[in-house]
Amino acid sequence: MTRPPTLQYLDPSVLSRLKNMELRARLIVEGFITGLHRSPYHGFSVEFAEHRPYNPGDELRRIDWKVYGKTDRFYVKQYEEETNLRHYVVLDTSPSMRYRYRSPLTKLEYGAYLAAALHFLMLRQRDATGLIAFDERVHTLLPPRSKPGYLHTLLAHLERLVRAEGNATTTRTAVAPVLHEVAERLPRRGLVVLITDLFDNAAAHEELLRALRHLRHRGHEVLVFHVLEAATERRLELPDRPLRLVDMETGETLTLHPAQFRQAYIQALQQFTEHFRRRCLEHRIDFVELDTAQPYDAALMAYLNKRQRLS
Repeated sequence: MTRPPTLQYLDPSVLSRLKNMELRARLIVEGFITGLHRSPYHGFSVEFAEHRPYNPGDELRRIDWKVYGKTDRFYVKQYEEETNLRHYVVLDTSPSMRYRYRSPLTKLEYGAYLAAALHFLMLRQRDATGLIAFDERVHTLLPPRSKPGYLHTLLAHLERLVRAEGNATTTRTAVAPVLHEVAERLPRRGLVVLITDLFDNAAAHEELLRALRHLRHRGHEVLVFHVLEAATERRLELPDRPLRLVDMETGETLTLHPAQFRQAYIQALQQFTEHFRRRCLEHRIDFVELDTAQPYDAALMAYLNKRQRLS
């Protein structure tokens, strides 16, 4: 069955052919909202504001039948979007995020377009939203604002991060120190959305969990999007012949035959992922796996669920 035209814009392969960051963000969000029409969600977090007289064309479900029973007149409920939440998108821009093999987008492109969609969605709800980008250190810090015009500033920075892919220097991922710094620098509680591939030194994963707990201790809600190209990075679907692999962060090389390591690799990654997910769950941190070859709807639904629980 062919997907409706608007829903097709959730597809990364479609977005890869578009050049305008704002257009990408808008189409992702509009496609997602179209998909929500068949779900239990009828919009975003809102609270009742006032009644107004019914006008032809208004949705019947918005009629307040209790008021009709009392007045014999049709009134509809008007709602006001809640505006008391501050969002921070924390985007990993380290060299490992620049990887792409079969997917139409690199992990950084996928993460940047997802961040753009989140900023678009947040400002649509009149929430304050900001951007933090990092590799070994925080190199971009845009404080949260709620003015619609701020979207252009945010998207311009994301566009520059994507365009800088070819000029990247060799740096390592350092998620834990960055999150500790973020926890100390954010003055007010909010929702912190981390977009990363978690490609850090294995010994640093416990420190990363401590950094996430640090954010929770400071009162922040935390949502982690684990972005990978699933075919090659989760299932090691590489040609069954000797390959020379290069570490994008250290430059180290390794020659191996994927078939000899595939099962052990998949098992080790699954164990790590389940351990990380379990530890996040213990501290009420949402952990969502994303595949750069798949639409963005899983990420946006996870965000919406988190947003509604905070309302």
